[in-house]
Formats: sequence, structure tokens, C-alpha cells
Amino acid sequence: QVQLVESGGGLVQAGDSLRLSCAASRRTFSDRSMGWFRQAPGKEREFVAAINWSGKITYYVDSVKGRFTISRDSAKNTMYLQMNSLKPEDTAVYYCAAGRGPYPNILAGTYAYWGQGTQVTVSS
Repeated sequence: QVQLVESGGGLVQAGDSLRLSCAASRRTFSDRSMGWFRQAPGKEREFVAAINWSGKITYYVDSVKGRFTISRDSAKNTMYLQMNSLKPEDTAVYYCAAGRGPYPNILAGTYAYWGQGTQVTVSS
């Protein structure tokens, strides 16, 4: 079983930055792809970013390209999402997820484990 714990959310103003962290409980983190998803009130959960097991392949949803950066530190069993130039439309609960294998994917169904979520609120 892999447990994931997100942290780093908060209330910020438009244009500010936040860094989310996702700490995994086991070393199996190093063999899996990882991803970030978000869910705004009244909306479906949507893909934000994903990274492969080595950290060399990343995917982003178009709306965050150039503003968000996903990364991972296997020595710390931790994944990050650096979010810059935040916009009110980025407001959501952000979830980290661990994939079933080493390759990243944009589909939520391909992820085996999920964190509890962390709230990000961006005021205008």
C-alpha cells in the first residue's frame, strides 16, 4: 500500500506562487509515475501534470503550461508542483496520485493511489 500526503496549499493572490508537495510512504514511489489532478467546486476532476518514474518525461494540461512545473525527488520519496503566476481559475483541491507503472498518463483511472487533497485558493 502506498500512502500519499499533500501539503503546501493555501490562499494566495493572483500572480503569486505556491509549491505543493506530495510525500509517499514507501520506496515504491521510485518505480511509479506520479501525477497531479485538481477539482474545482461543481466540476469534474481534471488532469494537471504528470511525471514518469525517472523525472525525465513530463506532461501538462495546456492551461498550466509555462506556469507550473512538476518534479520529483526519489531520495525523499516526494513529488512537487511549483505553481507560478497563479490565476483565480486555478482555485481547486489539488490531489497527487501514484501511477500503476512507470509511464505517465493523463487519465485518472490509470492511477492506483491518491492523496487526500490540499486546497488552493487564488483571489483576484
